[in-house]
Amino acid sequence: MRSLDSARDVCETFLPGLLGELAEIPLERLESAGNPGIEAFRRRGGPALVIPKAYSGIGADPLRAVQTLRAIGAAAPSTAVATTMHHFSVATLFALADSVKNSGMEWALLEGIAEQSLLVASGFAEGRPGQGILSPTMSAVPVEGGYLVSGAKRPCSLSVSMDLLTASVALPVDVPDGPDGPAGAEPRMAVLLIPKETPGIEVHPFWMAWALAGAESDEVRLTDVFVDEQLMMPTEAGELGELDELQTIGFIWFELLISASYLGMASALVERVLARGRGHVTERAAVASKLETAALLLEGVARMVMDGETSNDALGKTLVSRYAVQDALGEAVRGAVELLGGMAFVQARDTAYLAAVTHALTLHPPSRSSVAQPLADYFGGRPMRLA
Repeated sequence: MRSLDSARDVCETFLPGLLGELAEIPLERLESAGNPGIEAFRRRGGPALVIPKAYSGIGADPLRAVQTLRAIGAAAPSTAVATTMHHFSVATLFALADSVKNSGMEWALLEGIAEQSLLVASGFAEGRPGQGILSPTMSAVPVEGGYLVSGAKRPCSLSVSMDLLTASVALPVDVPDGPDGPAGAEPRMAVLLIPKETPGIEVHPFWMAWALAGAESDEVRLTDVFVDEQLMMPTEAGELGELDELQTIGFIWFELLISASYLGMASALVERVLARGRGHVTERAAVASKLETAALLLEGVARMVMDGETSNDALGKTLVSRYAVQDALGEAVRGAVELLGGMAFVQARDTAYLAAVTHALTLHPPSRSSVAQPLADYFGGRPMRLA
């Protein structure tokens, strides 16, 4: 398949030998607990993929990162999903590298990610029904030199293999007492960056589904974890409720790369249809066209980021693209499964598995229903507000 082969070539350029190593491991093992694909990714230099060369990284731009994640997603879905959490975390941090370079301990950790192939897990709010994506699941109590942080993130991919954890946390707000007290005050949000070995961090079983079981998506629990104040990056919403630079860049990278991972899974199915010549040529062309529509949308978002567009308006465009990709992939996968036929579904585990996991893109935040009003407001000329 032309576009998937091109993605594989890009992956081989940046992470030589990774796809070959993954190909030698049965998909069933890659998609189970203890997934060896994550350590293969680490050995091949994957943690440095999107880190700029100026900071000892590989320096893949957003377009090449999308192609690399697509190739990995086609070979090892759990590995793609798990490492997406790493990529979007470090892309966010390094996008603000100049502003944190003089903050001592924080910068030392950032340098170590590329040089030591450290993996970074994301503990941002996700998976809580009725809870906003920006509502932190952890809270902080100020102490001398920093904060004591408590809370939990579940699910949290890379929970076993992570070296560092990033997470959103609610910071207390000092509000002078008035006649009605401090009612109405909202806690500020901050992003923390801490080593996994910090006392008080524990991993507990959580992921019970068989799909994507190799992504290490268990519960990470923090109990009175001391976090140096240098490792806290406060974030602030704009006057109209729009996200600040840190949050906006993070959201754009996340939506881009998680969609690319699922594009890869769907690509593996469509590739089978084309290789086997299943169905009428018009049917094959229709299925492949749906897939390539999704690929072109993601490449457009990647080029937007490369052009320096990471504003609130760019976030709106990114979310529109993500849901369009989600719909296109759903249609492509349904068509591919139908063309491959019942025997391929019941006798080839890979077909059934890939068909199932591609639908998980719909479960990643933000859900379409949760941003219906913000999107309508955005289309009407207002800022894109996720808070």
